[in-house]
Amino acid sequence: MINLPEKIIEIKGKKFLFRVESSSKAEDYQKYEELRQVVWEFAPDHLSGSRNLLCENFLHEGSSLFIGVFEEDGSGRFLYDSDHLVGFSYGFAGIKDKSLGFSQPGNIWFYSQFLGVRPDRLNFGLGILIKEFQKEVLLSVLKITTVVCTYDPLTAVNAHRNIRRLGMEVLEYRVAPYGEYGGRLNRQDVPSDRFFACWDLKKKHQPAIKENEMAGYLDRLPRAIEVNYQQVLGRDGPVILEISTGLNLEIGAEQLLVPIPADFYLMLRATQVEDSQIHQIPLVWRLQTRKLFLHYFKKGYEIIDFLAEKGNHQAVFYLLQKKS
Repeated sequence: MINLPEKIIEIKGKKFLFRVESSSKAEDYQKYEELRQVVWEFAPDHLSGSRNLLCENFLHEGSSLFIGVFEEDGSGRFLYDSDHLVGFSYGFAGIKDKSLGFSQPGNIWFYSQFLGVRPDRLNFGLGILIKEFQKEVLLSVLKITTVVCTYDPLTAVNAHRNIRRLGMEVLEYRVAPYGEYGGRLNRQDVPSDRFFACWDLKKKHQPAIKENEMAGYLDRLPRAIEVNYQQVLGRDGPVILEISTGLNLEIGAEQLLVPIPADFYLMLRATQVEDSQIHQIPLVWRLQTRKLFLHYFKKGYEIIDFLAEKGNHQAVFYLLQKKS
C-alpha cells in the first residue's frame, strides 16, 4: 500500500487540501481538463480523454502524476469535484538520455507539463505551494529527483517562481516549440518561445542575490534592453506598458541584466487592438528577447537569479552571469 501525502493549508482564512489523484473512475479525471480550459481558454487544445488519463496515472498503468488543490465548502468539508478544484498540476516520468532508456534510475526525470490555478484564486500563492507539494510527492513516492519543464521567458510570475524561489536552471531557449498557440495566456501572433528548465530536487537553493543587496545590483549592472514606459490606449482603456526600444549585444561584463515586462499576460490582452503599433508591442518583446537570450547564451552566459525593482513602475530582470 502506497502512503500518499496530503496536506491542508490555511491561507487568508480559506483552507485548501493538496492531494494526489488516486481515483479508479474515469469520470473523476474530467475535472482537470475543465479547469485547464478555464485557466488557458484554448478550446482546440485538450488533455487526453478521461479514460486515457485514468490509465496514465502512475497508481494505475502509467507514469503520470495528478495533483489537485481543493477548497473547503461552506460546511468545512473537502469535496473532490470540479466546483471545489481550484488548482492542479499534471506531468509524467520520462528519460533524459534516450540511448539509456529506463535502464538506470538516474536517467529518469519528471516532465511537469501543466500547473494551473483558477483565475479567482490567483492571489493565494497556490502556484508555489503546488510545486512544493509536487516535490514532496516526487521524492517520497516516485523517488524522482529531477523535474524539467518549459515556461515563457517573458512571464515574470513564472520566472520569479522557477528561478528565484525554486532555483531552476535554464538549459536552453526553444524557438516556438508549440507553433501558433492562443488562448487567455498566449496569443497566436506572438511565437510560443519557451525556456526549457531543470529543477534539482536534492539541491538546497538560496537566491544568488539577497533582498537587501538587490538595489545595489540593479543600479550598477549594465542592462541589455533599453525600456521606456508609455501610456497607450489598450483594449480596455489607457494602460502604461513597457516599450522595448533597443538591444545591447556588446556587453562583456561578468554580469548583466535582461529586463522583461512585469505582466506579459496583461500586455498580451491590452494590446489586442487595431492600432498596429500597439498590437505589435508584445511581438517586439518576443523577437528582441529571443535574439538577446540566444546571443548571450552562445557567449557563455547563464541565468542565476530573477530580480525586481520597486519604484514608480514595477521593473523585473533576469540576472545573467558569464560561466567560469
